[in-house]
Amino acid sequence: METLLIIAAAALWGGGAGVLIPRLAYRFSVPPEEPWRSACPAGHPLTGTGGGWLGRARCAAGDTFGPRALAVAFATAVVGVLLAAATGARPELVVWLLLVPAGVLLAAVDFTAHRLPDVLTLPLAAAAIVLLGVASLLPDAGGSWTSALLGSLILGGSYFVLFLLSKGFGFGDVKLALVLGAVLGWYGWAVVLLGTFAGYLLGALYGIVLIVTGRGSRKTRIPFGPFLLAGAFAGVLLGSCTR
Repeated sequence: METLLIIAAAALWGGGAGVLIPRLAYRFSVPPEEPWRSACPAGHPLTGTGGGWLGRARCAAGDTFGPRALAVAFATAVVGVLLAAATGARPELVVWLLLVPAGVLLAAVDFTAHRLPDVLTLPLAAAAIVLLGVASLLPDAGGSWTSALLGSLILGGSYFVLFLLSKGFGFGDVKLALVLGAVLGWYGWAVVLLGTFAGYLLGALYGIVLIVTGRGSRKTRIPFGPFLLAGAFAGVLLGSCTR
């Protein structure tokens, strides 16, 4: 019964948070040199709480914008449910559920604008490390804060080297690696390797599909962030199940 309640709570949290993501994704999905969007595609000003950042993806004139709210909410809820089922009542589940909406938001922005904004990645990295530090102090924690911190630093450093060597690797991915290294490192180095490899594999498969279907070539740049996030998600699921 306790597990079912946890899963139900995770589904409600994910669905509720997911409804708010399309507005944020739309506002953040701009090139680096442009300001955050403040109007819908038809030019109507955006309204809502928090200076127009919070609320449904609908402007004052009633026009909708951004990713489909139902699809995003469903995806966020599914991710939350799977994490809840794998992690159970361990304290790190709260951390995962708090990070999930931000991860989905980053994936949506990167797919749309090929960008991982600093205003999202850097605070998220700090939040992941701090929250996991708190979780490590609670009973029944399933991981190690020390390995999470080292995972963040080492994976971030490794991605920085790749950024220097590879033209197709963005600096936003380097900053995202700080988050992913902490999350994967919580469960140990094997999970770091697995989650990182899974992200690369998913990105490579996506690139192959683009080439095969004629929608891209070997030189086509793909948004790598969503696949890194998906690989980290797979790694966390595996790490949770083995604890």
